[in-house]
Amino acid sequence: MRADGFNWICGVDEAGRGPLAGPVFAACVVLNPDYRIEGLADSKVLSEVQRNKLTLAIKTHSMAWAIASASVKEIDRINILQASLLAMKRAVESLSFVPDRVLVDGNHSPRLRFPVSTVVRGDSLIPEISAASILAKTARDAVMVALHQRFPHYGFDRHKGYSTEQHIAALQVHGASSVHRRSFAPVRDLIWNCKTSIEKI
Repeated sequence: MRADGFNWICGVDEAGRGPLAGPVFAACVVLNPDYRIEGLADSKVLSEVQRNKLTLAIKTHSMAWAIASASVKEIDRINILQASLLAMKRAVESLSFVPDRVLVDGNHSPRLRFPVSTVVRGDSLIPEISAASILAKTARDAVMVALHQRFPHYGFDRHKGYSTEQHIAALQVHGASSVHRRSFAPVRDLIWNCKTSIEKI
């Protein structure tokens, strides 16, 4: 324990493992033991308004926080799990100081030079991980809204790249964009089917 009586716990979580498009994001947060942020929870159970409000509070009052990502090309090259761990590693290693312990949501953790533990359902159990899940989610959502401006046909601003009926229908009409994950089955199968159809002509 530090002389000031606190252990600096760093919570880590990712956002965007499931979507068919866009990067995967990860965030880490070291909360301030002297400032309690009310309402921290798994980002998936919070509304967009709640997430945005909490994001501001986390960035303002935490001891430290960082956000990082792994690109679509990295996802396709090393797979989504490894890309998620890479984003986590980048986030933690960009912190302004070394935490005493890192707690990662789920059952996989990146290789770090600090003590690391995984916590299943940590985003709903550990405030630091909840905070990280919120930062990762809001950061990724912002990127997907920005990508909608470049690729308006797909509706990224609404479904954020997830496999909705609208998204699949848009893929079938417009094909895959440069920000679609070609290693993911719906996108891969679509590309393969299109290629096969062209070869038959």
